Amino acid sequence: MDSFSDGEDRRPGSTGADRVQRKQEARRSGFSQQQSLRSERSQLRRRREKEMPVASDAPVVPSWEEIVAQHSDRVYRLAYRLTGNAADAEDLTQDVFVRVFRSLSTYTPGTFEGWLHRITTNLFLDQARRKQRIRFDALSDERAARLTSDTTPHGHVDDRMFDDDVERALAQLPPDFRAAVVLCDIEGLSYEEIAEILDAKLGTVRSRIHRGRAMLRKELAHRAPSEGRVRYAGPHPTGTPEAVR
Repeated sequence: MDSFSDGEDRRPGSTGADRVQRKQEARRSGFSQQQSLRSERSQLRRRREKEMPVASDAPVVPSWEEIVAQHSDRVYRLAYRLTGNAADAEDLTQDVFVRVFRSLSTYTPGTFEGWLHRITTNLFLDQARRKQRIRFDALSDERAARLTSDTTPHGHVDDRMFDDDVERALAQLPPDFRAAVVLCDIEGLSYEEIAEILDAKLGTVRSRIHRGRAMLRKELAHRAPSEGRVRYAGPHPTGTPEAVR
């Protein structure tokens, strides 16, 4: 009885070359099956990765409607301080949100307040340069309604006179100076923030604010209330312009 070593195929009529060929075919078949299995596993893994939610740290950009609902009051207040009257402030506010609507798809996530400050201020300056001369109306009696009920009649008159004086003095400033003073002394922004909004150098911003305040002091020096003269001295801790007697 023949002994079959190493499990070799000893079929009748088979030669050594035949056995080698069959072994090679078996190896190729096994290798092909392994490759097919690996490919199926890879495809399955890719499908699972596509189905899995991708975690992202990027902030979600709110919709246009959400921006209007959350920031319309803030934009209107700034627009009113820049333009000086309700009609122009409403027009400017509308223009701001039209610009926001058009630019929202290209917005780079950041501080929305800063973005809106920049759009509002730049639109105001663009309109001012086109018109060459901006009309500022005197404040209406709306400011009187915001005064506290315990204000004395004498204090009531002085407060309104000072507020109107400041508004009239602001109206005399060139638009670039007015924007810088409003952003600094009323909005309370830093020089660096104003420089970014106005796309100006820090030294230019400081110069505009310094010269704008000097112009205001000159204008207010000739419009003194009943008790002494008023000198504009920059922002008050409460956020309103401060008078120094």
